[in-house]
Amino acid sequence: MALANYKRHAVILREVALARDAHILLAGVARITCRNARNERVTVAMLAPGPIPEFPALPLSQSRFQCEAYNDCRVGTVSWDDFDGITANATESAFKQFHRNDLKQWYRLLLRSSSFLNLGLHERIAIALLELCADFGIEESRGTLLRVAFSHKDIANLVGASRPRVTEHLARLERERFVIRQGRQIVVQVAKLFDSMNAEAGAHLN
Repeated sequence: MALANYKRHAVILREVALARDAHILLAGVARITCRNARNERVTVAMLAPGPIPEFPALPLSQSRFQCEAYNDCRVGTVSWDDFDGITANATESAFKQFHRNDLKQWYRLLLRSSSFLNLGLHERIAIALLELCADFGIEESRGTLLRVAFSHKDIANLVGASRPRVTEHLARLERERFVIRQGRQIVVQVAKLFDSMNAEAGAHLN
């Protein structure tokens, strides 16, 4: 496995290279970014250590996905042939795990950004917080502490909204006691927030 270190904001992989080999984030936090309709580069996924998902180049697409270092990162790269040889005797296909990781990221992106799901901004922000807690949270007495201090701009990119709007909704979540501020970090009441979202979804169906 070839190892490489990347400083904060450095480009780790561009979209063509994402599919060429197996890439594993060994340390640090990375993010997947792309170009939006205004040709601005925005964050669409935050990555904890583990397989780096494949975001393939799409025909006629100007998205130009790439993986960047959110903070200092260490990445391992191995060819798919070597990867297959290393994992041939694994109890579960490592290829299947990589595939599930790709699907997870695309599914999350679908939930947070697709208009046909008819989710409001408040719901999309709640979904983003639950995602971040699943990948970067640690349990403590008050709830789930996000170990990484993600900015309001980061969350705004994830949900496709402006930073001021996201700040308003985070303040609302704090008033509703789903979120507790701790300096630049936040604690999320995951179970209560999840139950609240389920209750609202059930009310819409009735």
